[in-house]
Amino acid sequence: MAETKREIERKYEAAAGTDVPDLTRVREVATVADDGVTELDAVYHDTPDLRLAADSITLRRRTGGSDAGWHLKFPVAVGVRDEIRAPLSDTLPPDLAALLRSRVRGGEVVPVVRLRSARDVRRLLDADGGPLAELSVDTVRAERLPDGPRASWTEIEVEAADDADPGILDAVEKRLRKAGIRPSDAPSKLARALAETAPGDTPLDTAPPGEPGTAGAAVLAYVREQAEAVVALDPAVRRDLPDAVHQLRVACRRLRSALKTYRSVLDRNATDPLGDELKWLAGELGAARDQEVLAERLRAHLADVPRTLCLGPVKARLRIWDAARTEEARRRAVAALDSDRYLALLDRLDALLADPPLREAASRDAAKVLARAVRKDHARLAARVDRALSLAPGHERDLALHEARKAAKRTRYAADAARPALGKSAKKFAKRVKKVQSLLGEHQDGVVARATLRDLALQAHTAGETAFTWGLLYGREEAAADAAERALPAAWAGAAPL
Repeated sequence: MAETKREIERKYEAAAGTDVPDLTRVREVATVADDGVTELDAVYHDTPDLRLAADSITLRRRTGGSDAGWHLKFPVAVGVRDEIRAPLSDTLPPDLAALLRSRVRGGEVVPVVRLRSARDVRRLLDADGGPLAELSVDTVRAERLPDGPRASWTEIEVEAADDADPGILDAVEKRLRKAGIRPSDAPSKLARALAETAPGDTPLDTAPPGEPGTAGAAVLAYVREQAEAVVALDPAVRRDLPDAVHQLRVACRRLRSALKTYRSVLDRNATDPLGDELKWLAGELGAARDQEVLAERLRAHLADVPRTLCLGPVKARLRIWDAARTEEARRRAVAALDSDRYLALLDRLDALLADPPLREAASRDAAKVLARAVRKDHARLAARVDRALSLAPGHERDLALHEARKAAKRTRYAADAARPALGKSAKKFAKRVKKVQSLLGEHQDGVVARATLRDLALQAHTAGETAFTWGLLYGREEAAADAAERALPAAWAGAAPL
């Protein structure tokens, strides 16, 4: 099974024979243990067009050292990466291959660079002998595969120890700078190897097409941003990272909303079928996200109930209910990402961006075209809110408020897409609409929660348990939904059009 390690490190330029300064003069460093030199041999893999390198992802098969095996690294922040490891094998492990699926698609990864390094390691220890960081002087020999140019260099790498304060890296850097050692311009060994062994061979260029300032350029830039988010969030969902499903679902919804809102820019004959596929994917992800939100809501409400009113095994029943539904929802989400239908969707997004079906309005001024589209979405939202507020409380009104919520999301997403063209006015408008959307969302979450609470109460009753606490929570949800409905007219009055 693959394991994950958070890697926090910095790289520095070094000439052959560079002397490392005395690091015991760094705060907290009591001793420096010399571990000697280790020979490492790593073959880096990528697609022939370097899709992984384009996203600062590295995949290598390394022998030598204490962590021989397959290593897949995803960027987290500057100087921070998550390294996912799998045991050494002749072929790419399936767990790692799955994490690359959204980028590799139906293609393959091939060896692109071989790096052989002589690593001279020093461990920086505190007064108790605990590890603070590891500094290595790496003498690197790079070879472009197959049978390509070669390059060599020396660099210093400093990595914070697990659970150590990352601030140690600042202290070490200060000492290195005093010795004339400067940070490296290359973010990774692979990036440097690619640049030095084939300077003209650069990763994919993803610059958006369209004339600057036009509606076409503005909409395509937003569509590209969301499409790239879908690809980037795929491995996060597979790794079950916090909020990953939610973010991926939002990217799908933003994409679909943009394709609907800006039909004057992109031909709907091409985008409507794509919107249907995005709706399918968001729906498959929705079970996992909806369960996550609902379970968190019920746990929070239950935590507010006094112990004297928690009658029966309510927490245990909620925990069992959540575990079963969460596992099923996760399987459904991952199955969608594993499907051929999903890969076809990603390919169609690429095709749309490579050859966009632009309409006549695409060549016009972005501010005018996008503002008109946002105002149209606001009018649509207004009609739904007015209808919902005209209905008597009950099931029909609940349905109407839910439709208004979906219209509010679309309107806010449209304003977000228009922000580069419209500036502060779009930002303020989106903020006003978000207040309305939040109230409508609170109401809808209450509707869903009440239905679930009723089911849990029936299950408890059937099992011979008291349903008192479930009924209490039901009543609280009802009161919260009523409060949201009462607050809606005032919030809507403040959501003036753009």
